[in-house]
Amino acid sequence: MNKCVFGFAGYSGSGKTTLIEKLIPRFVAAGLRVSLIKHAHHAFDIDKPGKDSYRHREAGCTEVLVTSDRRWVLMHELRDEPEPTLADQLDRFAPCDLVLVEGFKRAAIPKLEVHRPRHGRPLLHPEDANIVAVATDAPVQTPLPVLDINDPAAIAEFIMRHLRLASR
Repeated sequence: MNKCVFGFAGYSGSGKTTLIEKLIPRFVAAGLRVSLIKHAHHAFDIDKPGKDSYRHREAGCTEVLVTSDRRWVLMHELRDEPEPTLADQLDRFAPCDLVLVEGFKRAAIPKLEVHRPRHGRPLLHPEDANIVAVATDAPVQTPLPVLDINDPAAIAEFIMRHLRLASR
């Protein structure tokens, strides 16, 4: 795999998605081509009942590719196949400089823990050696670097430095 991969770990409601949304424009402004994998824990569908693509999948297609002059999406039904691994999914991406990963919390990739002490949940990093720093909005006791969750510029800089990605 020739892509730099960086993950985000944290409990639901900790602000992972919001933080990632603030980081992406900073990586793009640094000249990086960025992609993202979000793992969903529940059944989800990006298609709508009644649409042709939905009807074709429901009829039994394993894959349906929908394309236009603005975007394309490939939907793949697993049909009782095992869920692909993170490595399998990374292989599907077009070339890019950085893949951000939300979910896949057990993956052996460098991760930022997004932690909100007010939620009363324990820190994850003592159980996950792949967590390299903690982004939070309050003081926490940890030997890892602690980043201000409200300073996405500093977090983006930390991630780029950690992955040895240079601005272009």
